[in-house]
Amino acid sequence: MTDTASTTAPPSLSHLQTRYGERYRWYLLVSVMIGVMASIMSSTIVNVAIPDMSRHFTLGQERAQWVSSGFMVAMTVSMLTTPWLLARYGYRRTYVGTMVLLLAGGIAGGVANSFSLVLIARVAEGLAAGVVQPIPAIIILRAFAPHEQGRASGLFGMGVVLAPAIGPSIGGVLVDLFGWRSIFFMVVPFCLASIWLAYKFLPTTAPGGAAAERTTGLDWRGLALGTVGTLCLLNGLVELRSDTPWQAVALLAGAAASFTGFVWWQRRQLAAGGTPLMNLALFGYRPFAMGSIVAFIYGTALFGSTYLLPVYMQVGLHLSASHVGTILLPAGIVLALTIPVVGRLADRQPTWLLVSIGLALLAASFALMMVLRLDSALWLLVAFAIVGRIGLGFILPSLNLGAMRPLAPALIPQGASAINFVRMLGGAAGVSLCAIVLEWRLAAHGDSLTNPLTSAARLAAFDEVFAMLAALCALAILAAWQLRQK
Repeated sequence: MTDTASTTAPPSLSHLQTRYGERYRWYLLVSVMIGVMASIMSSTIVNVAIPDMSRHFTLGQERAQWVSSGFMVAMTVSMLTTPWLLARYGYRRTYVGTMVLLLAGGIAGGVANSFSLVLIARVAEGLAAGVVQPIPAIIILRAFAPHEQGRASGLFGMGVVLAPAIGPSIGGVLVDLFGWRSIFFMVVPFCLASIWLAYKFLPTTAPGGAAAERTTGLDWRGLALGTVGTLCLLNGLVELRSDTPWQAVALLAGAAASFTGFVWWQRRQLAAGGTPLMNLALFGYRPFAMGSIVAFIYGTALFGSTYLLPVYMQVGLHLSASHVGTILLPAGIVLALTIPVVGRLADRQPTWLLVSIGLALLAASFALMMVLRLDSALWLLVAFAIVGRIGLGFILPSLNLGAMRPLAPALIPQGASAINFVRMLGGAAGVSLCAIVLEWRLAAHGDSLTNPLTSAARLAAFDEVFAMLAALCALAILAAWQLRQK
């Protein structure tokens, strides 16, 4: 490639490797890490503002939780499109496009004067976050040697968790000082930085170094079936607590039918030599199949608790939004320090063992929350949150590696997309599940979240939701044991 050509056309992967040498793969990883940090921040930080937003728009609990679950639905479904987008447009165009959409969603959400517009902005942010999140796993498994993959996962994970660790603390202060709108604008500097880095370090090629080609179309039928199934699942969970249980049954039946149709269509596409949205050959690899089960349950517990903990602290323990962020900050710092250590262990120790330890610690954290009372010391809450974040530190660098290392190289983009889809499907269901079970248990204890006063009965309802999450994590350990390779 001549100098003139390099100035008129974006550089290829080989050109960038030649220009930056051995360190290029780390520059590439850090570049996409900034964008994923922005997407994760947008997914979690809004939870601190849900009570304030609910008061502003006079929302009930069911409508308010759609600020989180609407984002999750969009993110879950759009993850399936990542392999197709990368093959058609290449790394750079796909990545920059998602960052522009995330930036637009953050600005639109911050200036919106109706709840409908806030939801539209959240869906836009979710679509962008879903496309970008499988990309780092593809880069780690393709650009790094096997003995470096754990270290790369640890570095990436450490950077990514700084967003939810620092974000709620800053977001809580912003909500107290400037209101809920301010938290939408926090993604703006991250998006701008990620776009600049993308033009500097991301190649225009598709995964594997091949040129991006616009030869195959997107599997729109598969995408439609996956979208309908996800929407029916979430709405069905919401309707379980309504006065019309038959609607819940109909929606959940629609979810089952849609996902069954999705699997049938993917099999048909694969048999006909087409390009399915999700290559079901992935699940012929036993570690990947078991890892997907772990990812689903783990997603349910993780994102359900991400919604539950801020609500618990503000509505159950009557702490301010800024207190919530401050309490979660030490746990986030410990998580950031744990991940690189576990990442190095993942290069030498069995990943199934690391994932199992992490799930056990996460289950213990949820169980310990049940001993807290209104007069409990705040350091106990901090300590229990730290236990859970150490567990996350064991799971995050290990799960994708354990599930995806056995895959054929050509299946890696599909594998990264599929396992993230399964995890986020669990997460989307987890947010709704926690909100619904909490409302159910509050009613059983004769309380509701509209009551401005807290009580021991309210804490008992929260305890029962924490017990459910602990049980789910314990169940996931059984699947984690199956990640062992003979």
